Amino acid sequence: MAEILHHRLYDGRRIAFRLTPGRGPCLVFLPGYMSDMSGSKASALFAEAEARGRACLLIDYSGCGQSEGSFAEGTLSRWRDEVLALVSSYVAGPVLLVGSSMGGWLMLLVAERLGPRCAGLIGIAPAPDFTRWGLSAAERAALAAGETIHQPNPYGPEPTPIHPGFFADAENHLRLESARGLSCPVRLIHGKRDEDVPWEISLRLKAALGSADVQVSLVEDGDHRLSRPEDIARILALVGEFYP
Repeated sequence: MAEILHHRLYDGRRIAFRLTPGRGPCLVFLPGYMSDMSGSKASALFAEAEARGRACLLIDYSGCGQSEGSFAEGTLSRWRDEVLALVSSYVAGPVLLVGSSMGGWLMLLVAERLGPRCAGLIGIAPAPDFTRWGLSAAERAALAAGETIHQPNPYGPEPTPIHPGFFADAENHLRLESARGLSCPVRLIHGKRDEDVPWEISLRLKAALGSADVQVSLVEDGDHRLSRPEDIARILALVGEFYP
């Protein structure tokens, strides 16, 4: 896999990324909440791009992976702008956004800014608006009061924090009622055994999108991660639809 590079933003933050050149559209992978570009899906997509001579960009958001910054300062707006900065600096031509979980929310915000440069969207168990449907009234009240909350983490020993800054910013980016009329092709894949993001969220997102070309694939025995070999194969097949 290509070496890890760093891009320095206007305020001095260094954002880690991997880039392989090739034909477009350039696949840009957006990890989930507290995830990074070292995961199995990101690695598989990058390896496939290298093998097929396609352009691909992987990113660690600030405060995640090998990027600088504090996770407590992370917001959708901040991470969206980091993605856009790297796309502007290293990608020429159209972009294919692939977002996993929270990355599936972030890809909507990035796509709105990219406009006609966005060749398509692939959402893997997308989780737009999870600060609404994924939190209790008590948790939302605590966050609104400026408190950090912690939720059980099925993937590690430490609970998952949600910080008030992330919550406040997310309230400005709700998209399940309207995804701002995105018109590019969209593919959503979701496991019906997903215990973190209900598969019905993908159906709600399909209804909210303005594109006439939205398809939802439901994996009957798939969980939230969709990282089994057969799941990776399905995702790679969806990516392949965007290349001649």
